[in-house]
Amino acid sequence: MSAELPEVWQKFLTDAGVSPETWEIPLAKSIARRHECTVFPPAEKVFNAFALTQPENVRVVLLGQDPYHDDGQAEGLAFSVPDGVPLPPSLRNIYKEFADDLQRPAPASGHLSCWAEKGVLLINAVLTVDAHTPGSHAKYGWEKFTDAVIKSLSEKKSGIAFMLWGGFARKKSALIDRKKHFVLENAHPSPLSAYRGFFGSKPFSQVEKILNCRFW
Repeated sequence: MSAELPEVWQKFLTDAGVSPETWEIPLAKSIARRHECTVFPPAEKVFNAFALTQPENVRVVLLGQDPYHDDGQAEGLAFSVPDGVPLPPSLRNIYKEFADDLQRPAPASGHLSCWAEKGVLLINAVLTVDAHTPGSHAKYGWEKFTDAVIKSLSEKKSGIAFMLWGGFARKKSALIDRKKHFVLENAHPSPLSAYRGFFGSKPFSQVEKILNCRFW
């Protein structure tokens, strides 16, 4: 896997009128930054979410804010960590709600590629970050790119469930046509806010009801 947006997504976005510079500029900035310090995720995994979930397969969009910034965690999928890596606090809370909501065991691993392969686009609004420095690439232009992804999916597809957790993600609801899609807004699963509306929100069963199938 290379540090390039997969061609199928390039075509999808350019067909929607999005300029390639929208993803090329922040990618170039993040690559240049790697000469100065450690950047997460690894270069070949920056577009991991897009490699695992093609536009025609997107059924759910789950939006995070920033990649994990500690060693060995970020892998280009929002909220996901590689097999064998301890679950970060937000993911632990996601799994707690998953188990309580669906009355099923939570996944054993924090690696969420199985969700991505079922059609869950697991994207962070910003795709790269300096090691141990959250928000450090916030001005690179990544949000312009991910906003374009959300808006293009809203315009070109229908029936997607957008899961927006926390104030930051919920601001993106303005990009989504609610007449064509489903928008599920909840508190963020972080320890600071999970008890203020995330726990008990039943987002997973809501998605299964929307998609009319056992999805997760």
